[in-house]
Amino acid sequence: MSSNAEKLYKLIAKDSKKKQSLFMTALTNPKKALEKICDIGKELNIAVTKEEVIEYLSTIDDEATKMWLVKARGGL
Repeated sequence: MSSNAEKLYKLIAKDSKKKQSLFMTALTNPKKALEKICDIGKELNIAVTKEEVIEYLSTIDDEATKMWLVKARGGL
């Protein structure tokens, strides 16, 4: 069973404009990127919380994602 965060992540990954916009936001303001992910979820009727997004993304084996999560959690 996949979570809403996983479904949303996969939809965003397929949309190059949303993906690029989130990437640019994440570089300068990781917490704002989390908010944007949740907002996209609302638009698509896929409700997620910031915590659910962080939990799902922490399962992805990607160094860039892991570094972004550290920043989003308030580190670095």
